[in-house]
Amino acid sequence: MSDLHRYTHPLTERYASERMQRVFSPANRYGTWRRLWLALVESQAELGLPVSQEALAEMRAALDSIDLERAAEYEKRFRHDVMAHVHLFGDDAPEARGVIHLGATSAFIGDNTDLILHREALQLVRARIVRCIEALAEFARTHAGLPTLGYTHFQPAQPTTVGKRATLWIQDLLLDVEDLDHRLATLRFRGVRGTTGTQASFLELFDGDHAKVEALDEAVSRRMGFSRRYPVSGQTYPRKVDFQVQAALAGVATSLSKYGHDLRLLAHLREVEEPFEAEQIGSSAMPYKRNPMRAERICALTRHVITLAVDPAVTAATQWLERTLDDSANRRLSIPDAFLALDGALVLAENVSRGLVVHPQVIRRNLAEHLPFMATETILMRAVQRGGDRQELHERIRRHALEAARRMKEEGAPADLLERIADDEAFGLDRAELEELVDARRFVGRAPKQVDAFLEDHVDPLLERLGPEARNLDPPELRV
Repeated sequence: MSDLHRYTHPLTERYASERMQRVFSPANRYGTWRRLWLALVESQAELGLPVSQEALAEMRAALDSIDLERAAEYEKRFRHDVMAHVHLFGDDAPEARGVIHLGATSAFIGDNTDLILHREALQLVRARIVRCIEALAEFARTHAGLPTLGYTHFQPAQPTTVGKRATLWIQDLLLDVEDLDHRLATLRFRGVRGTTGTQASFLELFDGDHAKVEALDEAVSRRMGFSRRYPVSGQTYPRKVDFQVQAALAGVATSLSKYGHDLRLLAHLREVEEPFEAEQIGSSAMPYKRNPMRAERICALTRHVITLAVDPAVTAATQWLERTLDDSANRRLSIPDAFLALDGALVLAENVSRGLVVHPQVIRRNLAEHLPFMATETILMRAVQRGGDRQELHERIRRHALEAARRMKEEGAPADLLERIADDEAFGLDRAELEELVDARRFVGRAPKQVDAFLEDHVDPLLERLGPEARNLDPPELRV
């Protein structure tokens, strides 16, 4: 079957980075299988089981020489993926053939590998989030004091600043880092448990010596980089763990989706836009279009991640007793898809965050159109201080505001509320005084100071705590 007629996965073809694809690649998965078998045999040898040095040397030499075509031939014969690789490893390390997989079940290989891949992929997700935080922090710092119209219900509201709005996006991502840190800190190893979690096969291997079985479990876990194991298991580690991990991924996706939707709204307002390449085409039919396609793609990918969180919840809820196999096919799909889709969204989010384009003149124009209406209470107070009657002036300003709003909506006329008030002698305020009263900086409250404090107290310590290794990944790979 030619590649032209074979289905290819969009996540690997278009969206996910090569780094995340390597985490779930056959080379990494099956290489981890072999490292688990080696850790098991090395630990069994330490505890007194007969294993030759030649066998161990051959296993170590063959950890990454995996012939997938031969593995497929074995799997076609045996209808069992793990046993296919047991035989393949035995071919590559013939002196070890008799001790590979001794006492183990398929879940020892599959489940422990999944936990290792979870850990590796979660660390990459966290690193990408930190890169996004770093980029958005610089954006927030740059625009901390730039007033902009705030929106509630996507209706004009009290002004904020461009930088303050960015801190809302960053705060969501900081919460995600906390969640991922917790998931990484509590992720444990399944360990060496046998077919139903009783360790009966290993107890038999060590002639009933419980201490040696415990030592074997601890030694293998330590060799694979885990200090803790789930205290009990059936055949598998708790499938609830998959739900916890994917719920954390869905949490990140939720943050990115909110960010993407905000950018789409701001692009409509022409206030803030994502990067747009010199030869980029927004529409095949409308040459003028500058569609926010990266923000839209962030929303599309994160929606997929959010919906995928249902899969492990249902899987965990429907596992029977010590184990049932209806989890297997679903996990092969849902777990890599969740990580790969989120990775693609994070790569896009970083790319967008490092290239956001702000249009201050548009922001000022939009703000100027609505700010006089928001400043009516301030204007009222100043006029009363000049000797005006509060109730009379309130009624006058109400009528002026309604008429100005009517002309804007019905006639398409520009806002003329300030002119109306300046021409009304009852207020005793000229146009220069009114312009001073509606200076946008008077209406953003503590927003600039909040940005500075937020970055100093929360963002900078995070970047310092995680260190440069959390930010110095390969250059982000953007597939458009």
